[in-house]
Amino acid sequence: MKFAWCCTALILAVPLIISTVIAGEAQSTSKDAAGTPFADQVWNSLMDGNKRFVEGKPASHNIVSQRQSLTKSQHPGASVLSCSDSRVPPEVIFDQGLGELFVVRVAGNSADPMGIGSLEYAVEHLGVTVIVVLGHQSCGAVTAACSDDKMPSVNLEAVTQPVGESCRIAKEKHGSEDLVEFAIKDHVRQTANDLLAHSEILKHAHDAGKLSIIEAYYSLDSGKVTRMQ
Repeated sequence: MKFAWCCTALILAVPLIISTVIAGEAQSTSKDAAGTPFADQVWNSLMDGNKRFVEGKPASHNIVSQRQSLTKSQHPGASVLSCSDSRVPPEVIFDQGLGELFVVRVAGNSADPMGIGSLEYAVEHLGVTVIVVLGHQSCGAVTAACSDDKMPSVNLEAVTQPVGESCRIAKEKHGSEDLVEFAIKDHVRQTANDLLAHSEILKHAHDAGKLSIIEAYYSLDSGKVTRMQ
């Protein structure tokens, strides 16, 4: 399936690290000379960036050069589905420059139709082979969902509703102290599952070995991102 996007031609994937391009599609099952799976290469690169962020030693990004090189096309190495929380900007916490991440942000990092469609575009047309679903410590959307308080608008209800199942599971299995944190991580897993359950494009790419979905968690106090699976 190909979309006719006026601003973007069919682009061969050029990830932020070593990639293998076959017939215009980057293969997530490819390996480097040491035999490391491609998804792990991408993740390791993101972890290198997060380490720099934690240590307060970001890489030097030539923003002007990057901006000029991206006027005609984009070649992001990964997509990140994350919360809209102002404390969790993926490009910053992974220390990435312009054009290196295709980011979809929504309060509560849920997989709504617009977010899924955006990720389908990244996979189908930009050749993205890795999606990181990123939850974070003290997520306000999850906290609100688990409070059982009535939301003041139907729009806010739409934010908390997708988290309800994770809150229910958390209340069955955990005490009040860690209930929200459990629900945050469970919702990351549910969101990753939802991407495949509600998108034929993403599921087909995943089943064909061309897409990996990584579940991750960001700690506000340490700045560290950890892989959940």
